[in-house]
Order: sequence, then C-alpha cells, then structure tokens
Amino acid sequence: METGTGSVIGDILLNIFFAAVIVIVGRTLVSWLVKLSRKVMVRANMDPILINFCSSIISVLLLLFVLIAALDRLGVNTTSMIAVLGAAGLAVGLALKDSLQNFAAGVMLILYRPFKIGNFVEVSGVLGIVEQITIFNTVMRTPDNREIIVPNGKIYSNTITNFSARDTRRIDMVFGIGYDDDLLKAKQIMTDIVTGHKLVLKDPAPIIRIADLGDSSITFNVWPWVNSSDLATVRADLIETIKLAFDANGISIPYPQMDIHFNNVDAANESSRDEKNQAG
Repeated sequence: METGTGSVIGDILLNIFFAAVIVIVGRTLVSWLVKLSRKVMVRANMDPILINFCSSIISVLLLLFVLIAALDRLGVNTTSMIAVLGAAGLAVGLALKDSLQNFAAGVMLILYRPFKIGNFVEVSGVLGIVEQITIFNTVMRTPDNREIIVPNGKIYSNTITNFSARDTRRIDMVFGIGYDDDLLKAKQIMTDIVTGHKLVLKDPAPIIRIADLGDSSITFNVWPWVNSSDLATVRADLIETIKLAFDANGISIPYPQMDIHFNNVDAANESSRDEKNQAG
C-alpha cells in the first residue's frame, strides 16, 4: 500500500518537475522567438508601433501555448480548456467588433502609410495635421488648434486626401471682369503679378486663360504652381494684389445684380379709361 502511494506521489512530483521544466524552457524559448521576430520586423522597416504590438501578441500566444502544455503534463483536461478559451475569444470578438475594426484599419494605415505624422490631410470629414497614429485611432490638430481623435476604422473606410503628399501644388483661382473692360489689359496685369511673385514656380509655368463668357462677366482661370507649404500665403497675396491692380487700372469685377422695374398699373388703367371716354 505504501509502495503504491509512494509511486503515485512520485508520479505527481515527476509531472510537476516536467511541468516546471516546460514553463522555464518555454519562457526562455518564447523570449528568444519574440526577440527574433522583432529583429525581422525591424529589418523589414515596419513601424515601431506595429512592431511593439505584434511582439506583444506573439509573446502572449506563445506563453499561452506553453501554459497549456504544462497543464497537460499535470493531467489537466486541456481540450475543454481550449474550447472554453475559443468560446470566450469569440464572445470577446463580437463584443469588441468596432475595436477590432479600428485595430485592423490601424494595422493597414501603418503598413501602407497613406499619410504620416506631420502631413496635412482630410480624413472622415476632418481637416488637420496628423500628430499621432496609434493602433486604434489617429490624433489630428485642426488649423484652429483643436485636437481631434478619429477612429482608424472611420479613416480607412473613407476617402483620404493628403495635401502634403506632393512637394508642389497648383492654386486654382477664378477672376471675372466686365464686358466693357479691356480684356487683354486685364490678362496682362494678372500675368505680370503671378509671374512676378517670388514664391510662384517657373516650372510648371503658370496658366492664365479665359474660362468662360458668363452672363455678366468674362472669367479667367489663374493657375500658378507653388511649393505645398506656400499655398495659403501665395493665394492670399495674389487675390489681394490682383484686386488692387484692377482697381488702379479701372477694371471692374462684376457681381450679381438684379434690376427691378415698377409698373404703375392704376395710372395705366386710368389713362385707358380717359381714352375711352374721349372716344365716346
């Protein structure tokens, strides 16, 4: 009897020993694999945020595998445990559906980089400068210095406009002059002002040409090219300078007008009655 009890205790201690070995060796192996995966991701020029997140996921999954192996060695029914973990994972996944969507979108944003920190972009109806990109959301600063946090799922499922993606941009402006004004003179004034601005690029050359003969004005397209960082400054300068030059040269900029004509109906009726009376 004592021999049987001693054998059972010996088996238990042996299983505990091997379980401990599995845990110790497993943790060491997991640590080595995580470091190896980080080196691979660094060499692949992956984003540091994504590297840290993926490393954490790999570490948790491998440690979970080590724990299940150790429990199996101790005689615990791991099959039912795996089933419970799977069901729990499914329930958590359904509960965190939106968060998982934001996570997946965050991974795509970090991998494909449609924009980066410091870019001026328009995403999900928000216009601003990108300050931080995380796994679940993107932090932006608007031109009036408000901080806006946009979920990555909203960003990746909508159109992304990156105004900083190109070094140069074209300014699209429209100017109108009256039909009685000197067309060639107005065009020359705009050409001189645009080409003379120090921030307007020579190549590509600015385009200034008639766009339309409207109901009340002749409209010109004025399209100079500038460095992206100079766009707002150049646009404001050109609008002000061209308006002042038009005023100085007697060139008008028409605006919508409405002519109202009053008809004196009573006077017309009285005049008609007088005519009939005279005829009678």
